[in-house]
Amino acid sequence: MLRYVVIALIVIPALELIVIFQMGKLIGGWPTFGLMIVTGFLGAWLARREGLKVWRQAQNLLSLGQLPGDSIVDGICVFTGGILLLTPGLLTDVLGFLLVFPLSRPMFKGWIYALLRKMADRGNTYFFWRR
Repeated sequence: MLRYVVIALIVIPALELIVIFQMGKLIGGWPTFGLMIVTGFLGAWLARREGLKVWRQAQNLLSLGQLPGDSIVDGICVFTGGILLLTPGLLTDVLGFLLVFPLSRPMFKGWIYALLRKMADRGNTYFFWRR
């Protein structure tokens, strides 16, 4: 797992720089910079709005005595998308918007469920629930 993190920390910034330079050539340096600033602010606002919506949904399910499993996975998507939107770069912004938007979020939820199931099946991850 650590190997993949190290590879991602090297490859993703390199790809981001390539995309930023190409976008700078295409539309100019200042418009590219402005686009990155606008996507950061817009992404932070959208992530906050969607995060509050997911939080309210989880609270509602808990008040009804139900486990908010789907809301928790939605929260993971929104949190991860918000972090990606705040990092500088255009590729991470696209992925962040896909994770934050409710219509595109289900594409990632199945993958997250599979990852959590795999971690639980290995037996080295524990989930606790207290009342």
